[in-house]
Amino acid sequence: MKQVRMGIIGVGGRGGIAAHWHKPEGNSVIAAGADVSAKNLETFRGKYGNVFTTTDYKELLKRKDVDAVAVTSPDWTHEEYAIAALRAGKHVYCEKPMAITIAGCDRILLEAKKSGKKFMVGFNMRYMSVFPVMKDIIERGVIGEVKAVWVRHFVGLGGQFYYHDWHANSKNSTGLLLQKGSHDIDMIHYLTGKYTKKVSAFGSLDYFGGNKPNDLRCRNCREKDTCWEFVKSETMDQCCFRKEVDVEDNNIVIMELEGGIKASYLQCHFTPEYLRNYVIIGTEGRVECVNEEKVVIKMRPGVKLVKNSTDKELTLKPVEGGHGGADPVICGDFIDYVLTGKKPKTTPVAGRQSVAVGCLGTESIRKGGKVLAVPPLPKGIKE
Repeated sequence: MKQVRMGIIGVGGRGGIAAHWHKPEGNSVIAAGADVSAKNLETFRGKYGNVFTTTDYKELLKRKDVDAVAVTSPDWTHEEYAIAALRAGKHVYCEKPMAITIAGCDRILLEAKKSGKKFMVGFNMRYMSVFPVMKDIIERGVIGEVKAVWVRHFVGLGGQFYYHDWHANSKNSTGLLLQKGSHDIDMIHYLTGKYTKKVSAFGSLDYFGGNKPNDLRCRNCREKDTCWEFVKSETMDQCCFRKEVDVEDNNIVIMELEGGIKASYLQCHFTPEYLRNYVIIGTEGRVECVNEEKVVIKMRPGVKLVKNSTDKELTLKPVEGGHGGADPVICGDFIDYVLTGKKPKTTPVAGRQSVAVGCLGTESIRKGGKVLAVPPLPKGIKE
């Protein structure tokens, strides 16, 4: 095979990354698309020409001119679509989270092993320029042995992103510790090189949700001229204060990782601004970043990092492309994985372990902070 013919399941929203796979003169090309929205499919055809489209993903999987599938549909569909694609003999790129339950991830892992096909999870944060820099600093031992991790995620405009549509209902997403937090949890694992063993969490629905009708939309609301959370959208304007909203908007997770590393993850969806703050603390110093802009190294008193200095600051240049330049790179890695077998930065097991923490953290919240252990991988599954 010299060119991978891609089928996209879920062409709207995150399905926009299809553009990075459409290289008719290169090593990948868009061959088909599936979506429940006829309008999304019309837009898809407008971008990629006379390609096969369908509202039934099973019809796409029957196509012999589709070698690999990207599952970029809503979270609760990932398990079904990924397993069906593997059984149909397709290589699979699956957006995070891998599934919305630990058991669902395990079923995918077993199916991927059985099929012998390539399976990759879309953890694009591993490809953002800032995190490989941090990982290199940690692995070179610059800050000593890692002992603590603090991550804060300020989700400004959380209502606009997550509470005006399906994300706000736990039956679709389990919770935002999983849906939104799976990236950050994976980065904790990636940077430390260790997986979480035990989880305890506290959280609540402190701002969103309420007593508004479930069918109320911003466009029809009498309070739209005064509501801070008003959005103008054709598809994502359900009232964020509707009764069915049941996923926490304010969370604190405590994790114990392999090797005794202690980690904390804080996530809030009604903060004024949007930013991520990562702090990794070792026995000799710490490395910190805010968003994808700057990496700061600070050493303990008396510990030298560079000549005549104990601190260092690295300013990173902006990178073009979605998610800080990560999207085109991760899409390219998937194609390389299919064509050459070169392993990408992310692994299916990493996808499962991230989901495990998100699910157990959510369960812990709803059980009053109970400490829960991450279950072992299915028999025969290894990193």
